[in-house]
Amino acid sequence: MTSAAVSFQNVSKAYGSLQALKGVSFEVEKGAFFGLLGPNGAGKSTLINSMAGLVKPSSGHILVNGYDTEKSYRQTRRQLGLVPQELISDPFFSIKELLTIQSGYFGLSGSVQDKWIGELLERLALSDKADANTNQLSGGMKRRVLIAMALVHKPDVIVLDEPTAGVDVDLRKTLWDFTKELHQKGHTIILTTHYLEEAESLCEKVAILQKGQLSALEATSDLVSMHPFRYVRVSLSQRFENAMLSTVVDLATRLDSFNVNEVVFKVEKELPLNQVMSWLSASPLSIKDITSRDATLEEVFISLTGGKDNEL
Repeated sequence: MTSAAVSFQNVSKAYGSLQALKGVSFEVEKGAFFGLLGPNGAGKSTLINSMAGLVKPSSGHILVNGYDTEKSYRQTRRQLGLVPQELISDPFFSIKELLTIQSGYFGLSGSVQDKWIGELLERLALSDKADANTNQLSGGMKRRVLIAMALVHKPDVIVLDEPTAGVDVDLRKTLWDFTKELHQKGHTIILTTHYLEEAESLCEKVAILQKGQLSALEATSDLVSMHPFRYVRVSLSQRFENAMLSTVVDLATRLDSFNVNEVVFKVEKELPLNQVMSWLSASPLSIKDITSRDATLEEVFISLTGGKDNEL
């Protein structure tokens, strides 16, 4: 068996003249917490659906724990648990019944499985809703049911496709606490999210797709450190106006953002900070505080994908 939990091998997918994926190749190591990022239309959903067997690639292969998703589809589905973006609504079955039915798809039953279903309901704060139908639930509760359904067969690889989109703070914390625990137990986690601060804090490695191609594949910390700029934030004791920088061209050309009492400069890493301090001293800015920080994953993402107009 391969050492990779998931291996994408030259995967392409065309919908008529639209090339959604263009020869994507990379691996997700076993036990990794992996981020799959990209703007809307980059091919993330097509890649995930291909891995889950919902889409058939035009060419290439995808292996899950060494099993080909087309040739050994039963084994790959057993290895994989997918939490999709789309919410569910079933008027016929209660939550507990849905989880029991989902278990049956994988040949699971008995007291051990009932115990695991009970644990899922408890951990996802669904115990008091176990006998309710999904059409009686809020969007956040439906999201919890999707998570439980993805985990009911204890898959080795868990794919979370925008799991915290539109959910409240409590559910987000519950989800991440549970996900971190699963990761610590050896599960491989693949996450797509438009909350890049989540990806930066959770994911050990990230892949960025753009226009159906792999744009970056790096350890998260390495990718962030590759960004050539740092950000100098200056808090002011007076209202900021652009004219204040007219006499200091070097600062004006490095202006990144500002509001009423704060201005941020985007500065080359190799530029000594004492040079920046000299420019600030020569400016008419009334400075209250100065802080410096490295780039965030969001800023790296923007620079790689071409601007702030892109969304995940």
